[in-house]
Amino acid sequence: MKKLIEQVLKFGIVGIIAFIIDWGILNLLVIGVHMNATLAATISFLISLCFNYLASMKFVFVHRDDMARWMEVLIFFVSSAIGLGINDAIIWFSTSVIINPDTQFTDHGRYALYANIGKLVATVIVSVWNFVIRKWLLDAPDPSKPVNEKSVAHRIGTWSLGHGPGAKARLAASDAADVAASDTENADSAKN
Repeated sequence: MKKLIEQVLKFGIVGIIAFIIDWGILNLLVIGVHMNATLAATISFLISLCFNYLASMKFVFVHRDDMARWMEVLIFFVSSAIGLGINDAIIWFSTSVIINPDTQFTDHGRYALYANIGKLVATVIVSVWNFVIRKWLLDAPDPSKPVNEKSVAHRIGTWSLGHGPGAKARLAASDAADVAASDTENADSAKN
C-alpha cells in the first residue's frame, strides 16, 4: 500500500507539472491568439503529453521486463489518444454546448472562462483514466510476488517481445542463452 501511495504522489507531481504546461499553452492560444478552445486544447495536450511520457516512465512507473519498449510506447500513446478524446469532448461541450459558440467572438472573457472550467474537469477525469490504464498495463509487477502469467499486461508484454522491432535479435539472444545454460548443465552432468 505504501508503494501505491508513493506512486500516486509521484504521478500527482508529474501531473501538476504537465497540467501547468497544458493549461499555460491552452490559455496562451485561447486568450492570446483567440484560437478555438478545442483546437488549442488539442495542441496544448499533445505538447504536455511529451513531458508526461518522459517523466512518468522515468519517475512514476517501472518498465516491465516482460514487455518490449515499442509496446510500452504504443500502449502509452493509445491510452493518451483516448484521454485526448475525452479532454477535447469536455472542452468542446463546455465552449459549444453550455454556452453559445459565438461567445468566442462576442464575449471572449466568458469563452476563456468556460474553456478553463472545461479544462479543469477534463484534467481530473483524464488523470484518473491515465493512472488506472498505466498502472494496469505499464507498471512492472512487485518483484517480491510471482508474476501473474494470466494478466493482460503480462500476455501483451510477452507477445510483444516475440513480435515487432528487435524481436529477431531478442529471440536469437534468448536462444543463445538457452544453449549456454544447456551446455553448462551438460558439463555439470558429465562431471558427476
